[in-house]
Amino acid sequence: MATVMYKILGMDCAEEVATLKKELGPMPGVQDLRFDIFNAKMTVDYAEDAVKPDDLQAAVKRTGMRAEPWSENTENLHPPTLWARSGRTVLTAASGAFVAAAFSTNAAMSGLRAAVSEGAAPVPLIVKVLYAGAVVTGVWFVAPKAWLALRRLRPDMNLLMVIAVIGAIGIGQWFEGATVAFLFALSILLEAWSVGRARRAVAALMALTPPKARVIHGDNADGAPETGDAQDGNHERDAHEHMMDVADVAVGSTVLVKPGEKFPLDGKIAKGQSSVNQAPITGESMPVSKSPGDDVFAGTINGDGTVEFTTTKKTGDTTVAHIIKMVGEAQSRRSPSEQWVEKFARYYTPIVMILAVVVIVIPPLLFGGAWSKWFYEGLVLLVIACPCALVISTPVSVVAALASAAKNGVLIKGGLYIETPARLKAIAMDKTGTLTEGRPAVREVVPLSGHTERELIEIAAAIESRSEHPLARAVVAYAEAAGIRAQPAENFQVLQGKGASARLDGKDVWIGSHRYLEERGQETPQMHEKLESLSSAGSSVVVIGNSEHVCGFIAVADRIRPNAKDAVANLRAAGIEHVIMLTGDNRGTGEAVGKEAGVDEVKAELLPEDKVKAIEELVARFGQVAMVGDGVNDAPAMARATLGIAMGAAGTDAAIETADIALMSDDLSKLPWLLRHSRRAMSIIRQNIIASLTVKAVFVVLTLLGHASLWAAIAADTGMSLLVVFNALRLLGSIE
Repeated sequence: MATVMYKILGMDCAEEVATLKKELGPMPGVQDLRFDIFNAKMTVDYAEDAVKPDDLQAAVKRTGMRAEPWSENTENLHPPTLWARSGRTVLTAASGAFVAAAFSTNAAMSGLRAAVSEGAAPVPLIVKVLYAGAVVTGVWFVAPKAWLALRRLRPDMNLLMVIAVIGAIGIGQWFEGATVAFLFALSILLEAWSVGRARRAVAALMALTPPKARVIHGDNADGAPETGDAQDGNHERDAHEHMMDVADVAVGSTVLVKPGEKFPLDGKIAKGQSSVNQAPITGESMPVSKSPGDDVFAGTINGDGTVEFTTTKKTGDTTVAHIIKMVGEAQSRRSPSEQWVEKFARYYTPIVMILAVVVIVIPPLLFGGAWSKWFYEGLVLLVIACPCALVISTPVSVVAALASAAKNGVLIKGGLYIETPARLKAIAMDKTGTLTEGRPAVREVVPLSGHTERELIEIAAAIESRSEHPLARAVVAYAEAAGIRAQPAENFQVLQGKGASARLDGKDVWIGSHRYLEERGQETPQMHEKLESLSSAGSSVVVIGNSEHVCGFIAVADRIRPNAKDAVANLRAAGIEHVIMLTGDNRGTGEAVGKEAGVDEVKAELLPEDKVKAIEELVARFGQVAMVGDGVNDAPAMARATLGIAMGAAGTDAAIETADIALMSDDLSKLPWLLRHSRRAMSIIRQNIIASLTVKAVFVVLTLLGHASLWAAIAADTGMSLLVVFNALRLLGSIE
């Protein structure tokens, strides 16, 4: 099986996607078709022995569209012609101008009333020519698709409009026919504009990374000062620093970023300190401090410090590249509402066509009605059958919702997952790295035997500075924050599974666990009670002592995120009935964190398979359940849940790949926002569907009563198309 990708010129909406599916889907050898309306991209999986790429391009051409081989730089390699960019706008404007000119000319020659009245006066030849011009320019892009629909005996909105226009002209209603052609062309133009508007919003989101990187070579890679100014982006600045295309920068290169510039690639800070605006990637509202060793992401904006960083990924593997890929693929995963609208339109259109035939035939045959009158009413029904506003109402809403979420640091991997958060009843959360920061920190210092807190930290830091254990790093970080410098320790030894010992200021000192203290026989009942109290509160306790006495305890715990409690409360306010924490940690620690966060239930000491069972129980109780985790360790539980949500996915490829929705930052407040955003999107989708169907119903009734007209029906449909587009695009402003 082979795969080929094309840029489809003229693919702007779901109707064109449906046309392409009908034309290419039945071809021998075509195994799968995937579409990305954002980028006008079609991906085809096919059997090489059964079909050739030239056959696929020819099939696309038969639909009235054009296929060009896809390139990530298609726009740059094959820039669209002026006609491709503006042809539809020019012809639509020309159609409108022809209608206006014909109407004015007819009104001047025959009187205003005659210009719009049926059969009031013969239409002058010059007026017919002008109306014909309006029709030709109005249906120019529609006619090839209508012809294809007719040949395939698969009526669509394009065929309906062409039949309505020809029928109107056939019974002498030139004004009606020309107006229908113009207004339908206008509605298609509006639809293309709406998708283009959402597409530009995503393009603006994705056009984050600069095309060039200031790469340092030789001495400058070690921090030598830069000299000289760049004469242009393609010439060397000096012997050690020059601008390179981002695509040519190798992993491991050293890149200089000045204040206010964007980081061109993912990497780690090698030298310098600065604050970085990560909002384009993570949606964080405040800049994040960065120092040597910290991760930085392509597309983020450097603050007020000059920094050097070492690249860790090629341009196609960066976090923003993954976002581009996921958002591009997201549109192909159609939401339930989109699927419903597509199915509804598939049955609705033929039913109304049959009804139109009934309206044309039955009144004249059974009740002696005028054929011309009821033929006209049948044409009105054909216009009403065009589900234009209905068809575009949902995909534009989904596109806008996806773009808005991505801007807010929430990567939703398809329209399929836009609606799910709105239906959630329960949310399960992992503890470490989700409700907590995932980094141990000193929570309490208990000096004993006459030692001060500072003395205790000095001893602990002296020993722990030689260790890489997470608890050791927490103690050292606490000492540094307190301005306590670790003294050099001698004879450092690791006590496997127990702790460590060293010699400090001529005295042997040790650091270890509660169990090690018991082994040494230095524990008193009061110490035991205090240690048990700290452990039951969720802390891991480090004991410090020497050969004479116990110097004190240091309680270390994984800190709960500052906004965790508010996030849980906001989830309840947003309608979540049950919030549960799932953790593999001991029950004491789990209960302590759960109580502090305010969750409803805690399940502790769980293996990965236990978490899956817990999710299954929640699904049985509540139906719609989300699992929030790191996207790797919690992958089985996330897969079993109704919705998998990865926390802090920026820079974590596995998290982005695993989850249905990825929160790019470690910000729990994005969860309540996601629920509100999903419900707002659902509300707008419902509004658009109901409004579109209501207008259709009103005009069906008016037609059956004989009070509707062609131009009024298409004007109403065009107006409704415009309304649903603008209503959907309100979601683009759904940013926090």
